[in-house]
Amino acid sequence: MVSLKPERLKRYKDVALLFVKYGRSDLVKQAGLEDSIELDDMQLAETRPEAEELAADLEKLGPTFIKLGQLLSTRADLLPTPYLEALSRLQDRIEPFPYEQVDEIVSGELGVRISKAFADFDPEPLAAASLAQVHLAHMRDGRAVVVKVQRPNIREQIIEDLEALGQMAQFLDTHTEIGKRYEFENMLLGLRRSLLRELDFKVEANNLITFAENLREFDRIVIPDPIEAFSTARVLTMEYIPGKKITDLSPLRLMEIDGPGLARELFRAYLKQILLDGLVHADPHPGNVMLTEDDCIALLDLGMVTRLLPGFRDNLLRLMLAISEGRGEEAAETAIRMGEAKPGFNKSEFTSRVAELVAEHADSNLSRLNSGQVALEITKISADCWFRLPSEFTMVAKALLNLDRVVFTLDPSFEPAAVIRQRATEILQRNLMQSIAPGNLIGGVVELKEFVEKLPARINKILDTIGNNELKVDVDTIDEKVVVEGLQKVANRISLGLVLAALIVGASMLMRVETSFRILGYPGFAMIFFLLAAIAGIGLAVTIIMTDVKARKKPDE
Repeated sequence: MVSLKPERLKRYKDVALLFVKYGRSDLVKQAGLEDSIELDDMQLAETRPEAEELAADLEKLGPTFIKLGQLLSTRADLLPTPYLEALSRLQDRIEPFPYEQVDEIVSGELGVRISKAFADFDPEPLAAASLAQVHLAHMRDGRAVVVKVQRPNIREQIIEDLEALGQMAQFLDTHTEIGKRYEFENMLLGLRRSLLRELDFKVEANNLITFAENLREFDRIVIPDPIEAFSTARVLTMEYIPGKKITDLSPLRLMEIDGPGLARELFRAYLKQILLDGLVHADPHPGNVMLTEDDCIALLDLGMVTRLLPGFRDNLLRLMLAISEGRGEEAAETAIRMGEAKPGFNKSEFTSRVAELVAEHADSNLSRLNSGQVALEITKISADCWFRLPSEFTMVAKALLNLDRVVFTLDPSFEPAAVIRQRATEILQRNLMQSIAPGNLIGGVVELKEFVEKLPARINKILDTIGNNELKVDVDTIDEKVVVEGLQKVANRISLGLVLAALIVGASMLMRVETSFRILGYPGFAMIFFLLAAIAGIGLAVTIIMTDVKARKKPDE
């Protein structure tokens, strides 16, 4: 239901004017909002504005719409390329709020006056964004820090704006074809979750700690340390890392640094986040990636992250490999496994268009493969073919798109395809080693223990049923000899299965027995038992496959 509150009606009018101005007055009429727009406004809107104006219009509407514009910059399925490029340059910078409010918020959150908490605190902000602004300060022990202070009443404003947008999105999804195709309400739900997480600075502090741990193997990637005792939900104090935006570096400065090495290090770090850790910095735009004074890469503003489940990461790895190697049909099939088909989904058109897209990028110049752009184009094809990809896919595409801009600034000849293939091989090897590590075998051993404990009772029940002549088999014809042979095979396989289970359980117990006889660093007898069980299991599997296949083929011969 559409709200009639004055502030809500104003937002309806703002959005309706945007629709009219950018050529979608049909949506305004379908939503019944044309009465909220005066004739002068309608005539003013019909001026066919340039793409750059959309970014400026969203900036004027406030923080929620700035974030919405940043989200739309990844939606190649919704907007033409010029608008995507304009929104990708949307600057999250607005006028700072007064120092008096900064003092009030920081003192209230930390429970102590600024002059007591810090040795000095610069009243002029280093930067002011839509959600917060940051100030340079020094701790009592002399450490330089930045203090990120949330804007006053920003949470209430964002929630109010999101509710107004949500009601309009729900109406469009219900009453218009474009709404049913693109599902605006789902898009806003993702934006809502992301924004509310960004508004909790304790989440960002935890992200700083987690990313520093996950990326510790990359010596030239720097994450600022949070000062947890001076951080709350609305105030975040963290280490100050002086540096300069990658895109602001002069050509001379770029010649002085190891651009290719830094680009490779950064790209590998993000592939690890995406394909192995499952926790991804979703906003690596040039303003959040800086070159430090000692020629390292600093990642800032870790409030916007996305989490990827293992199954999604596995499919994403397959998709990135298929794209990097120019295998279009396999890329399409993998994308289909990642999403959900809507009524009317055209699989053949989706497959052919994705295959053509991958082939075009592979044929043009594989060394300059823009993985983020390809991923965004796949989302556009998905919408055209009535297919829905998960919101995580769009977030990863946005991260890769921004990442491409940074790495190609550092090294114009960077080859992402080669790094993807190499990194994918390393990640597959690491996943394989983790799967066979003793720690990960515990769950399997527990399940095997439960299986072994319940197996005798289940076998007794089956044998009692057979012994009491209660076993019923529905067949068209009965061959007693075949039945007896079949039961004999079942009994033999069950017996061998029990022996294998006993070997595995015994080997698992022997893993804890210290002995000088070791194989690959593990107790030798345990490894021998595991090896015997594996050989016998393979032999049993081969026997089953060979004999069962022959049994199935025999009646047809």
